[in-house]
Amino acid sequence: MPKKKAPPAGKEPPFSAKKPPARKARTPAARPSFPIVGIGASAGGLETLETLFKAMPPDSGIGFVLVVHLDRTHVSMLPELLQKYTPMPVRQVEDGMLVEPNHVYVIPPNKDLTIVHGTLHLTELVEPRGAKLPIDSFFRSLAQDQGTSASGIILSGTGTDGTLGVKAIKSSVGMVMVQSEETAKYGGMPRSAIATGVVDYVLAPDQMPEQLIRYTRHATGEAAPRVVPPDGPLPAALQKIFAVLRARNQHDFSLYKKNTVCRRIERRMNVHQIDDIAGYVRYLQESDREADALFKELLIGVTNFFRDPEAFRVLQDEALPAILEAKPNDYSVRIWVPGCASGEEAYSVAILLDEGMERLGHRHAVQIFGTDLDPDAIAVARTGTYPASITADVEAKRLERYFAEQDDGKYRVIKRIREMIVFAQQNVITDPPFTTLDLICCRNLLIYLEPELQERLLRTFHYALKSDGVLFLGSSETIGASSKLFHTVHRKWRIFRRKPSTRTEIPVHVPMPSEPYKGRDLAAPRAVQRAEELSALQLAEVILQQSDAPPCAIINDALDVVYIHGRTGRFLEPAEGKVSVNILAMARAGLRNELADAIGHVAADKQEKVLRGLRVEHNGGHVVVDVSVRPVLTPMTIHGLMMVVFEERPASSEMSAVKKVRAKGIEELEQELHRSRQSLQNTIEELETSNEEFRSANEELQSTNEELQSTNEEMETSKEELQSLNEESVTVNAELQARIDELSETTDDMKNLLDSTDIATLFLDTEMRIRRFTPSVTKIISLTAADIGRPIHHFASALIDTDLTGLGQQVLDDLIVREAEVEGENDRLFTLRVRPYRTVMNVIDGVVMTFTDETARRRAEQELRESEALHRLLFENASVGIGYYTTDGKIIAANTLAGTHLGLTTDLVPGKTLPAVLGTEAAKVFHDRILEAAQSGNTRVSEDQVAGSGGRRSIVSTIAVLQDPDMKSGGVLVVTADKDDSKAGAVETT
Repeated sequence: MPKKKAPPAGKEPPFSAKKPPARKARTPAARPSFPIVGIGASAGGLETLETLFKAMPPDSGIGFVLVVHLDRTHVSMLPELLQKYTPMPVRQVEDGMLVEPNHVYVIPPNKDLTIVHGTLHLTELVEPRGAKLPIDSFFRSLAQDQGTSASGIILSGTGTDGTLGVKAIKSSVGMVMVQSEETAKYGGMPRSAIATGVVDYVLAPDQMPEQLIRYTRHATGEAAPRVVPPDGPLPAALQKIFAVLRARNQHDFSLYKKNTVCRRIERRMNVHQIDDIAGYVRYLQESDREADALFKELLIGVTNFFRDPEAFRVLQDEALPAILEAKPNDYSVRIWVPGCASGEEAYSVAILLDEGMERLGHRHAVQIFGTDLDPDAIAVARTGTYPASITADVEAKRLERYFAEQDDGKYRVIKRIREMIVFAQQNVITDPPFTTLDLICCRNLLIYLEPELQERLLRTFHYALKSDGVLFLGSSETIGASSKLFHTVHRKWRIFRRKPSTRTEIPVHVPMPSEPYKGRDLAAPRAVQRAEELSALQLAEVILQQSDAPPCAIINDALDVVYIHGRTGRFLEPAEGKVSVNILAMARAGLRNELADAIGHVAADKQEKVLRGLRVEHNGGHVVVDVSVRPVLTPMTIHGLMMVVFEERPASSEMSAVKKVRAKGIEELEQELHRSRQSLQNTIEELETSNEEFRSANEELQSTNEELQSTNEEMETSKEELQSLNEESVTVNAELQARIDELSETTDDMKNLLDSTDIATLFLDTEMRIRRFTPSVTKIISLTAADIGRPIHHFASALIDTDLTGLGQQVLDDLIVREAEVEGENDRLFTLRVRPYRTVMNVIDGVVMTFTDETARRRAEQELRESEALHRLLFENASVGIGYYTTDGKIIAANTLAGTHLGLTTDLVPGKTLPAVLGTEAAKVFHDRILEAAQSGNTRVSEDQVAGSGGRRSIVSTIAVLQDPDMKSGGVLVVTADKDDSKAGAVETT
């Protein structure tokens, strides 16, 4: 890498960090005030680390902790190697070492590393490095220890170590940086980290230092951005952010906890180095990509398998048995996991449920609904595929039983568990809930919501659960004010059981407000009314007390007495029975009917009404009174107040008036008065009877109204249930459509695979009926697509004396693979293999027959045998001796005449040398000539005298080296002939 030019004198590099101020000694329990960055690397990481630290200024003010995959059996030389590329001190970690700024710390071999309060701790590595993932382990502890100050960098490496760690850092509002795949020697770790969707920067190693320093300087400096001032109200810009997110993603975050929302907005501002909230709002409005990134960050979709293992153990031991026990075999267990993120929690519950059913010996239908707002997370959950780093959270037995390892090293949840769960996108706040549930597992969702929204969700959960349903919350969550809805099953791990209610509680699902909730005083109108009423009465009291007004009473529009002035006992008295302040009920005899008529007139036309000479019964006699009813009209009054004034007449004037009236015929008038009173009494009784009937009718109407209200509530409940069922149907349809698409794709792949092969393959079911066949089968058995489903014995084949049905039945009976050669028409030969057809559930569901055409091979073998026989005949009957030897003189083949020429009475034995067979001087000479020819590669012709059974004879020999490209190795050919033979001169070298 070329050296960088030094900056001009008096200037610093553009991204160089100034030296941090002198720091006070830090105790182990104190949290460091500088950023700590964890770096994870594996294969191919050394070159990347060299590039990274070459570009890293020595005065960045950052502490670096390097976790790499090291050979556990060798001493690491990594600190010495890195020290050559950075002026910062590079040390190998020792137990209890404090992290300091501008230092690099390297994990030692065969150790696990954690950090607590800025202090590094080492533990022995018990398991192999492949099962115990050191980068994930350290990143998780770094996120827990440093919180928002934590940063993680993933560099070149194979596997998926670090994937869960970057999620943990993101959950703590830290920063994640990953090396770009094109610059990584091994892209496994970077690819897996990028796939989580939580990465902030994807850069080349030489670009990382500049961006890292900019981020840490912006996030930890004195001018670090703050969305909400320490002592100020929520800014209007925050409402604009909520509005942008709602318009983009149809979700309102205004009732999420403000601290959580603000911290994550501030982190996004740090990522883009934006100093003020108004600037970030502008950037958010201009960038849909940033709106999506902020939306995902606010959803906080970080989870893992069996999060809080002790909590899941308590759920398995105490809650699930109560759900499964004493249930009939046809019982369907229904579970809802809202906010399931990428599905780990839903699969954890499914695994616990499967284990519980096996332990109890029960098998029930299981339907688990996993819902979340994030469509990308739902897509991951549906595939059920997770990185190898889940081995840190899933026990080995569960991993082996419930997961299948794929070729790329990832793990996929087995089909049986995947089919238990339906994943769908849903807004738990506004969408209808699922109903008749046995368990709701909602962990670490409520902690991000305001209390008002928490209470509303808990009411929703109470409504969705069965009478004995279980609610499973996160360890930091509580039911708060909703304790009247749930019993506590386990206080520490937040497991609750629904309290039964006398009537169905229908949760109210209304859209969230566009502005933060502001409490409204619903009693304000009534309070105002009460204040105005008191003001009017006080005014009337002052007026009456300051005047010589006669006795009177002030009544409201309900005819209730609200104020009395003077002595009104001669005209009004409490009625028998239930205490009432109604003026008509209190009016004495002779006053009630006329007073009621007068009050009605005054209420209608707001004019005073005067009644004169009314005779009112009192103490066995009568008093004469003038009654005035007038409205109370003052500027401070409210509608309906009236004043009833009583003015009693003197008794003398009355007697005089009565005498004048009764001067002529007092007795007739008394009789007429008696008849009138009798008639009036009858009228009153009839009126009371009518009133009684009216009251009965009114009660019946009220009862009918209550029944209608009850019916309306039942209809509302049915509507909610129908909405829930519709939601479930939509969810199930979406899941089924996804599976149909996957099945269609698999079917297409299988069809193309079968069509492309030349091997005739026939699939039969257990009844020997045709299920499927490849096109090559039609050359043997005349089949068409319409023949699927018909028995195979219905068809004639081109095979001779072959019972396909019998062979298939034998394989079904003993499950032994059978193979045989069968003949066909036109001298064709096939190799027939019959094997059982096994489903993915290891169930035998038929047989598979393959027909391999061996006709061409058989013909080639026959031709080869004929050719070999012909050449053997020519070889043995040749008029010259022919011998073929290896380059080291061993006999490969020789005819009889070759041995005769050398004086041998028997055949030459292949694999031996001539001296070993003959033991003569001539044999040794021929052997040496063969070796010489093999070494030189030249042809040699010689004449020798050889002693044989018929005496000495002259032999002419030709020795030549053969090099045939079709032969694996060369050889030496020896041709011998008698000198006197007329053909000897014709021997030529070939």
